[in-house]
Amino acid sequence: MLLAIDIGNSQIACGVLRENNLIADWRLATDHTKTPDEYDIILRSLLNIHKIELSSIHGCIISSVVPPLTKSFEVLLHAFIGKSPHIVTSSCPLGLTLRYDNPEEIGTDRLVNAAAAYAHYQQGLIIVDFGTATTFCTITQQGEYLGGAIAPGLKSAADSLHLKTAKLPKVDLAIPDRIIGRDTATSMQSGIMFGYAGLVDAIVKRIQQDIQQSLFVIATGGLASTISPISETIQEVRPHLTLEGLALIYSRMNPPCG
Repeated sequence: MLLAIDIGNSQIACGVLRENNLIADWRLATDHTKTPDEYDIILRSLLNIHKIELSSIHGCIISSVVPPLTKSFEVLLHAFIGKSPHIVTSSCPLGLTLRYDNPEEIGTDRLVNAAAAYAHYQQGLIIVDFGTATTFCTITQQGEYLGGAIAPGLKSAADSLHLKTAKLPKVDLAIPDRIIGRDTATSMQSGIMFGYAGLVDAIVKRIQQDIQQSLFVIATGGLASTISPISETIQEVRPHLTLEGLALIYSRMNPPCG
């Protein structure tokens, strides 16, 4: 089995896959203060809860946008499975042509998402990833990664509205029943949720206008299913796209013998 880990700025997504099928997954808060030993204890406990034997883990792959934690996980996973994990870079076998000025600047989570999405759909795509930031990745029918856009994350924007104002409360990221709020909380939910759906739709439409193509739009990330019901452009949600991509890249780096 494969242990796949995506280290983001707010959360760490982990998954165990058997023959590219996800059998267990969980999310941890990204915490720079935790030592490799502490994360080791957490991972062992989660595997135990899911009744997964450590000896059954034959490999590991990591994508990370948090360099200090990359090294921590590299150390703990070497002790975990007895060999170093693969670390995703722009040089990995993605199955894409990177049309980007400096491919090393691209967040590896974006590359992993793009690899998984293109392998699955085999068509032109826009991938919207709802994380700490909301990213938009554009892939052509020919598998060219063109780049995209980066916007503030939904939760980051909502938290900022609360923290930077004296009287506005913290609200749940939920879709209100109507656009016109009749109290402060629902007014904020209306502005945040419908406003953010509008941001997503506007960027998607402008990307399609820019390349003069109609592309299939998929969403991933923790808040994808929250926004997709009120988006005019999102056509499908794939919550585990990054873990799927990590498994795909690992399989390309470790082809079966025989």
